[in-house]
Amino acid sequence: MKRLPVFTLLCLALTWTLAHSADKTLDDFGHLVTNGAWEELWPDAAGAMEVRPVTAELWTAAMQAVIDAAGALHIPARELPYYLDGPLILSSGQRLTADPGAEMRLRPGTNTCMVRNRNLVGFPEGPVPAETQPDRDITIEGGVWTTLSTAPRESNGNLRGASAGKNAVPGTHGVILLQNVRGITVRSLTVRESRAFAVHLANVEDFTVDGLTLENHRRDGVHVNGPARRGLIRHVSGDSHDDTVALNAWEWKNYAPSYGAIHDIVIEDISGAPEGMPSANSIRFLPGGKKFADGTLLDCPIHDVTVRRVSGITEFKLYDQPNLELGRDKDFSVSLGSLRNLRFEDIDLPHAARLEIHAELDGLVLDQVALDSDEPFVLIGPKSQTYRSGNDPSKWVEIFSPDLNCTARNISVAGVRVRGNERELGLGQVVREIEQTVNPKYPATTPRGGTGKGTWAR
Repeated sequence: MKRLPVFTLLCLALTWTLAHSADKTLDDFGHLVTNGAWEELWPDAAGAMEVRPVTAELWTAAMQAVIDAAGALHIPARELPYYLDGPLILSSGQRLTADPGAEMRLRPGTNTCMVRNRNLVGFPEGPVPAETQPDRDITIEGGVWTTLSTAPRESNGNLRGASAGKNAVPGTHGVILLQNVRGITVRSLTVRESRAFAVHLANVEDFTVDGLTLENHRRDGVHVNGPARRGLIRHVSGDSHDDTVALNAWEWKNYAPSYGAIHDIVIEDISGAPEGMPSANSIRFLPGGKKFADGTLLDCPIHDVTVRRVSGITEFKLYDQPNLELGRDKDFSVSLGSLRNLRFEDIDLPHAARLEIHAELDGLVLDQVALDSDEPFVLIGPKSQTYRSGNDPSKWVEIFSPDLNCTARNISVAGVRVRGNERELGLGQVVREIEQTVNPKYPATTPRGGTGKGTWAR
């Protein structure tokens, strides 16, 4: 009998291995599931925090083994939650799916994200270079994910959504963390009671987030840092105690793995929390200019963005905001940043909703917007608000940048109406310039005010 060449035998062996590894499931790696015991803090019926002893299985090693062996993991629903004590890591071409009823919890004190890609590369000290060896074509779908922030002031030791427990990439802060990736699909997730951004994306291209439900969530829903381009964010709903969607090209450095332009983005089918439920109900765009420690300057604009089919959002935040956590004089944008070619269409807004702009704007289209009143919807100019830290006014700080001027150009409106009224509002009724003045009674009354103003160049 004729012998097959060694190369052919190796190829056959590899084909057999790949075919059989693709069949691997969690049942094949049950021996990697371990048991642990710890305490969790949960509110009782009266809202007071009580300690609950927990003994549960830890699934991180078993789930990672399936991913490594098969390139894909499916998590079936079961009565008990699956606990993780570190992030699940996906490489190029890999896929993680979960049944809608499968609940994944982060063990208290882990203080990391729950899922991330493998090749994270942060750039806190300079612009992102042309080649970063990104991961490609990663899919995450389904499941309920929580880091056990069981009350507004309780995180069960999971304050950060860091990339790792040690030597984390600076600025990483997601329940689902995808940074330095080309080709992303995140679909049909529920993120519940978590302190980190539900989905944190940075240095990404060709991404889709389609279906994210926020349940009593403590931070942003979808949070995108630059550089980022060609993205679709859709079907995001629920109660977030920060921004439902945020595009932050410039960013506070403790939440920025990288910086740069964000463009060619569609945000659609976004809804805020139901009336009466506490939630920020906001969408943020944060352009700016990043100055690195060596003096390098990086422009971080946001342009060519369409926002459509939005309801229940009370504020569109398109304004400058220095970093209060680290000190506004230590981390701030060196310019207001630019916004170009923004389009808002088919928007249904509750009372007192505002689109507030404190940036250099060139190109804004409003098309089919329903308002609850004929008060101006678009406000151009600086904001002033005082953060009062204790009773000593010398320690109070300004939250925004009330002394900086801005200019807005090329604004057009069509079909902007007060709900139930067929008469369209004119451009002059929709847009208003803001000019700050210094408050002579400060600090007896706040805010401090300022000297900046917004100019609408018609």
